[in-house]
Amino acid sequence: MLASGSVRVFERQLRVYRKLWRASVISHFAMPLLFLGAMGLGLGPIVDARTSTVGGVDYLTFIAPGLLAFMVTQSAAAESLWPVMAGHKWLGFYHGTVATPIEATEVFSGYMAWLAAYTALIAALFVAAAAVLGGVTSLFAVLAVPAAVLGALCFACPCAGFAMSRENDFAFGALLRLVVMPLAMFSGSFFPVSQLPAWLRTGVLLSPLYHSIELCRAAMTGHARSAAAVAAHVAFLVVVIVGTSVLARRSFRRRLAR
Repeated sequence: MLASGSVRVFERQLRVYRKLWRASVISHFAMPLLFLGAMGLGLGPIVDARTSTVGGVDYLTFIAPGLLAFMVTQSAAAESLWPVMAGHKWLGFYHGTVATPIEATEVFSGYMAWLAAYTALIAALFVAAAAVLGGVTSLFAVLAVPAAVLGALCFACPCAGFAMSRENDFAFGALLRLVVMPLAMFSGSFFPVSQLPAWLRTGVLLSPLYHSIELCRAAMTGHARSAAAVAAHVAFLVVVIVGTSVLARRSFRRRLAR
């Protein structure tokens, strides 16, 4: 359960989003159609003609979960950087928030709760777009939504904490380009991790995005390695979220301490 202060922060974000939801929903449904159309329907037949299957499925079905996890993670990371900077530096409404009975840690919790809801909406729209194009082969695909949200929060929590510790946004673009994007390239989004050298595969296991992609792929294809593997992926993501949340809360508390 969220504390009352966190609920108020969540409500504030929801009220802001009510002014923007139409354009947001349209874009988050249209973009997956474009990406999956280009990569899955355009490039996919070429890949399928050469390999017949990728990871046991056609290329569109393989790539859809990877793009889902990546796009949701990228959105969550971006929403945890510039908007958080605006909250404490550019617009300063976080300082106004903590001037009320709402605590600094409740600002963080409420915003993360909002990002969980927001990324769930993005993920649901992506799954719907993938289903339209034929990239969903299982009714369990609905479970890809919470799987993508878990992966997104693994990046949102540390990014929010990092943004609260900065005085400007100079490093934000580099963080997305040099951390989030490379992880998307090597975490199984576009090709099986088994294609990587052994030493690099070991490093990939430490990527939250890899575990999120594996969960999304198991849900959207209906094929999981085992219940133990699913539990291990979920446990890894939860541990990362809890650990990075502790650090982010400290960052919020230091910046917004009254």
